[in-house]
Amino acid sequence: MSDTETLAGQGSAWDARLERRFELRARGTTPRTEVLAGFTTFLTMAYIVLVNPAILGTAGMPVAAVAAATCFAAAFASILMGFTSNTPLALAPGMGLNAYFSFTVVQQMGVPWQVALGCVFISGVAFLLLTLTGIRQLIVHSIPQYLFAAVAGGIGLFIGFIGLRDSGIVVANPATFVALGDLRQPAPALALFGLILIGGLSAWNVRGAMLIGIVATTVLGWLFGLVSFTPEPYSLEAMTGTLFQLDLGGVFGSEGQHGLGLLEVLFVFLFVDLFDNIGTLVAVTKRAGLIGSDGKIPRLNRILVTDAVATMVGSMAGTSTVTSYVESASGVQVGGRTGLTAIVTGLLFFAMMFVAPYAQLIPLAATAPALIIVGGMMCLPLTEVEWEDPLCAIPAFLTVAMIPFTFSIANGLAFGITAHAVLKIVRGTFGKSDLFLLVLASLFVARFIWMGAA
Repeated sequence: MSDTETLAGQGSAWDARLERRFELRARGTTPRTEVLAGFTTFLTMAYIVLVNPAILGTAGMPVAAVAAATCFAAAFASILMGFTSNTPLALAPGMGLNAYFSFTVVQQMGVPWQVALGCVFISGVAFLLLTLTGIRQLIVHSIPQYLFAAVAGGIGLFIGFIGLRDSGIVVANPATFVALGDLRQPAPALALFGLILIGGLSAWNVRGAMLIGIVATTVLGWLFGLVSFTPEPYSLEAMTGTLFQLDLGGVFGSEGQHGLGLLEVLFVFLFVDLFDNIGTLVAVTKRAGLIGSDGKIPRLNRILVTDAVATMVGSMAGTSTVTSYVESASGVQVGGRTGLTAIVTGLLFFAMMFVAPYAQLIPLAATAPALIIVGGMMCLPLTEVEWEDPLCAIPAFLTVAMIPFTFSIANGLAFGITAHAVLKIVRGTFGKSDLFLLVLASLFVARFIWMGAA
């Protein structure tokens, strides 16, 4: 047998193993497409390698250690998600909760960051218990189908808004809250180039349009000197600065006097991540066409267990809550349909552990166009909402509007679910099957009252 025949046979055997493990044909994808999707998802998430250490660094945590922990947590969680649930869902330390961890818990409340990490770990244990007892699954299944579509559309607007903001195309304005930025500036101009390039390639149905656009826009940014690169001294040994530094004794009060304040911290970590995760999960799986005809998400239990375990492992490595990323939709948009996409993303994060500072080479203006286009594509499910029926239209609109306007997936879900429950009661169509929905709505109302009093 020739070397060529041997290599061909090995390639066929490898493809067969991938097919058995990830069901590629059944989901209408190929290994090449999955790898391309994994690269695309990674590039749209790579900013977290820089942003998360910068935010947690203000809490007194060693920046280099947090950079390594961020890469490790994202790698571990994404690879685990790919293998256990066969879903193209990538994970990393979540934005929003990292800011709450640093600015509120550590700086305002005076909680040592080691104790705050302990709170993150315990919230992960709580996630796991809620999953194993079936409560998280009940929450997902209690959400009406039309709200799934509204969440997907709202997250689409959210992603698009993030892209417009990161590129400088949309800027803050004290009079109108937001306004059009100066398109003559380098960053917005570069982003517009990327937007035209990705949009044009997509219109011609070019495979890998997102990845090509991001890489080409990055190169253009280099050529025009729009990328500033100032890496700090870094090595993997730096990770020991946060590794296993969480303080569980401080959480339970044996070594500190933070009292009931830590119950508030645990509640926020648990509640916000719970509904942010559900919203992201619904949006990405719906966009990937993975939600069954019965409206249920396959392997839901495995997905939720992975999320809980990822948060626990992340806290031990030295980072804030790990959660599913809405940027996973960028990989889905280029064809990612299986866990192989998440595994590729995770392997790239693992490689980034060795060169974390080099993430600065990809400017936000290069990834922003991909987020804008993905956001637009994710609005498609809004056609599934019965806009003529107020019972559907009002909660759906509140969900879609509140996600980008409050910068919170959890708030959008809260408004949508609460409005749905209230309207069913007012209309007189509330039944026994809606009792869990009423419990959820009551919890959301209590959350808003508590947040207002805080």
